[in-house]
Amino acid sequence: MNRRKMIPGVLAFLSLWTLTSLPCLAAESAVLRNGFEIRHERRQVIGSVTRLYVNGDGSSFVDVPTVEIDHFEAAAAAPSGVRLQTSANQTSANSAMQSGDLNQVVSAASGMYRLDPDLVTSVIRAESGFNVRAVSPKGAQGLMQLMPGTASQLGVQNPFDAQANVEAGSRYLRELLERYNFDLIKALAAYNAGPRRVEQYGGVPPYYETKAYVARIVRDFNRKKLAEKNATAATASHTSPGKTRARASASKSAHSSVPLAAKPAPAAASE
Repeated sequence: MNRRKMIPGVLAFLSLWTLTSLPCLAAESAVLRNGFEIRHERRQVIGSVTRLYVNGDGSSFVDVPTVEIDHFEAAAAAPSGVRLQTSANQTSANSAMQSGDLNQVVSAASGMYRLDPDLVTSVIRAESGFNVRAVSPKGAQGLMQLMPGTASQLGVQNPFDAQANVEAGSRYLRELLERYNFDLIKALAAYNAGPRRVEQYGGVPPYYETKAYVARIVRDFNRKKLAEKNATAATASHTSPGKTRARASASKSAHSSVPLAAKPAPAAASE
């Protein structure tokens, strides 16, 4: 082939490669072919995968096969509260459970096991999409997708009972947090793939499903906290300077006390 004819083609290829390899710096969501969404701060094409950085400093990311990504879109605004899905195949299953009821169940279970209710809600969203009757191909059941063996160990007789399911799922999540010294990433990975896999790989196992699952929950949880922070700031801006400082201090104290899960208090030293 004539070298002069090859040069434009090579330059065009290098230009295309450079453009696809540069990271996208705008917050957005990657919508996968299966409908799954992964919110990320930036992305970068590396070979046959697209690396989605789920936090600003780039320390946490998920590698997704590029062919599995349908499209990208602007990141959705933070939801104002918990809403149950009401698609045609879920309406009858969810008819007995209203949003307020689920909030009460989550609040009670979170208080019982000293968890942030927003974290429990994020897990439920990722596990079942708030479908009380959800059953996975592997047999996991209910709002927090308890496997039959796990449900039995936790004393759950009816995994489709919302209260029993959320209480058991919250208890299990709390146990995992304590097991991994309150490392949320490891605890979530163990909730999805099992503790044995987390210990086998010394962290999040190299499974696309588990990595995407962890990233989705962290993204949803952080989005809720950001919405809370913005709402607090907006409310404070309409008050007097003295009240603003008092509310800001109270808000900071409230959020710093149990941001994720309350750790056990250290035992008092005996004299």
